[in-house]
Amino acid sequence: MQKEQTIDHTLRATWQSVAKMYNEQAAKHDSTMAMAFVLLNIDVENGTPSTALGPLMGMESTSLSRILKSMEEKGLIYREKNPEDGRGILIKTTEFGLEKRNISKEHVLIFNETVRKHISEEKINHFFEVTETINSLINNRKIFENNSTK
Repeated sequence: MQKEQTIDHTLRATWQSVAKMYNEQAAKHDSTMAMAFVLLNIDVENGTPSTALGPLMGMESTSLSRILKSMEEKGLIYREKNPEDGRGILIKTTEFGLEKRNISKEHVLIFNETVRKHISEEKINHFFEVTETINSLINNRKIFENNSTK
């Protein structure tokens, strides 16, 4: 089987294209895709506990810590004690962060609208079914449970 015909290669190559596209757009606004992703995952009203952001985004805490530090230095976010958990920290967006969040949201909407103009709703639904199944197989450890390499 050629690598171009494997599901994992296609997923990775497609995600790399999407990431490159978003990073090119983010760079125009002195940002990165990762920063935009963080902004889009912060609860605008109440903030988001720092410990919840990593799992929410599927990101390791060390990577997230570096991004949050950079975002704080740029004035996009600030940290506040969590009133419900004295040990916890809430990540909140600044006004500047909200502006950047809105730009990011607009880019995500444009991407989705453009893709939906070129792919039927039926195919989009199949895409979501396929990715949901792949995630379920991985999360339930079904991929390699009966297959072992020698």
